[in-house]
Amino acid sequence: MKIHLTSVFVDDQENALRFYTDVLGFAKKHDVPLGADRWLTVVSADEPDGTELLLEPDGHPAVKPYKTALVEDGIPAASFAVDDVQAEFDRLRGAGVRFTQEPLAMGPVTTAVLDDTCGNLIQIMQSE
Repeated sequence: MKIHLTSVFVDDQENALRFYTDVLGFAKKHDVPLGADRWLTVVSADEPDGTELLLEPDGHPAVKPYKTALVEDGIPAASFAVDDVQAEFDRLRGAGVRFTQEPLAMGPVTTAVLDDTCGNLIQIMQSE
């Protein structure tokens, strides 16, 4: 068994697509209109057949309080692996990304946490 699809709730799919592709570097995989929303997924540019991330609309009434609580408590909605957290931090901060946690070594991992501009905190992590 393996993870095929996971999701992150976003407040604006178009903004999310721009951020996750143009800023973070993911590639668009599926973009299927579904009424007012879309089935919109991105994948790692390095693994186009890998795990898909659904940029899921946050319209359900339970989602916004959930997202707000996570952000207020500093809890990331997702975690993405990178080869070098410091290099990604420098690149993304140079692109105007706001971080809520600068790179922090914690035993065998180094993490940083960013604001995805869509209502979520996202962790980037490097395993050593």
